[in-house]
Amino acid sequence: MEKIILLLTIVSFLLIIYLVLKQRNSGTTNFADLLQRKNDESLDRIDSRIKDDSARMRDELKGTINYLREEISNNQKNFIEVILAQLKMFSTSLENLTTRLENNYQSFQGELLKNSTDFRSEFIKSHESISGILLKQLADFSQSQKAEITLLTDQTAKVIQTIDLKFEELRTKVETKLSSIQENNEKKLEEMRITVDEKLHDTLEKRLGDSFKIVSERLELVHKGLGEMQTLASGVGDLKKVLTNIKTRGNWGEIQLAALIEQLLTPEQYETNFVTKSGSSERVEFAIKLPGSKSSKDTPLLLPIDAKFPIEHYQRLLDAQDAANPELVAEHKRALDRTIRLEADKIHNKYVDPPNTTDFAIMFLPVEGLFAEVLRIPGLVESIQRVNKVVITGPTTLTAVLSSLQMGFRTLAIEKRSGEVWDLLAAVKTEFGKFGDVLEKTQEKLTQASNTLDTARTRTRQIERKLKKVQELPVEKTNQLLDFDSED
Repeated sequence: MEKIILLLTIVSFLLIIYLVLKQRNSGTTNFADLLQRKNDESLDRIDSRIKDDSARMRDELKGTINYLREEISNNQKNFIEVILAQLKMFSTSLENLTTRLENNYQSFQGELLKNSTDFRSEFIKSHESISGILLKQLADFSQSQKAEITLLTDQTAKVIQTIDLKFEELRTKVETKLSSIQENNEKKLEEMRITVDEKLHDTLEKRLGDSFKIVSERLELVHKGLGEMQTLASGVGDLKKVLTNIKTRGNWGEIQLAALIEQLLTPEQYETNFVTKSGSSERVEFAIKLPGSKSSKDTPLLLPIDAKFPIEHYQRLLDAQDAANPELVAEHKRALDRTIRLEADKIHNKYVDPPNTTDFAIMFLPVEGLFAEVLRIPGLVESIQRVNKVVITGPTTLTAVLSSLQMGFRTLAIEKRSGEVWDLLAAVKTEFGKFGDVLEKTQEKLTQASNTLDTARTRTRQIERKLKKVQELPVEKTNQLLDFDSED
């Protein structure tokens, strides 16, 4: 820090001395003012830097600044003397340098004037000579260009004339060719038109014939379908009549129930129109014979099955559902509920008679939709099964029940005949042992026959070798000699 301040002080003094000497030597006030301004600016910058440094290092530099001030005041006299001596030498050097520069400038100015005069004269001469050459060349070039343009114009006229002639010839040839091509095209188009007309006529006739044939076949199918629809409509009407009649409707349910039972059970396994309750004349439609009642094992246990078809309430329920009327739907569901409960109570009272029958009966509904609607009524099926001891079934569920009963019947039949099966297996085992002995004897006989055949084959080869040199006779002579039949 001390060195920096010392250098700054030296520079400021040097600038002051230089300005004083310069002002004295040049005598110009403006230059001195400029230097004074520069000096002031330098001093301002130095002061600002010193202030910044002193602001950052105020506590540390207080003692140093005091010391520098004392050193500067002590060494100022010696330093001024040294500076004065150096300034004197510097002023002398500046005077010598100024004199030398003035001399060089005067000599350079004289040479520059001389060189500029020479250059101007040479440039004028060169410009005049170049201008003359350019003018001459331009004149020659214009003459040659005129000659070439004239020649090119003549050649262009000749080429244009030749092109016109060639184009005229080409146009004539093209017109001729176009005329011939047009005539040929017209002939070919006429031939093609005739051919296309013929093919279109044939194709159109064929297509129309095929189309009319297809339309006729479709119309026949439509008439046939209409006839079938009329037949179906009459059948539907007959079916509606059947289903609206209570007697025929009951018969239809019985017929469907009979068809299911006949498909799955044998006639010995069920009874039809059978009285199941002692002291009653009510006959159940079908009664399945289950093996062994509690009273007697030989007497079968009967399972009553009766078909019911309350189609009126079911049809009204469907109509209410189609009409999207919740009140009518609820009303007809209640009516269907009452009807099913009433029919279940009738079945229980008429046909259930333990121990002659099972303690429950089966109600068969012949339509799956009706069975599904009954299942949808909350608690109906469970209540009837618990209170009336009646199981409600549809075609699918009854088929499953009958199939399970059929499997049970088969299992019982197998159990009954298991003793016979064991006796049959014992007899088969005995006979199979005898069959093994017979097979052994047969094998011995076959072995003997095979050995005999091998011996005969060996002797046959020996005879063939012996007879190899003997000449063969024709077949006819051989047959005559040996009395063989020719057909054999």
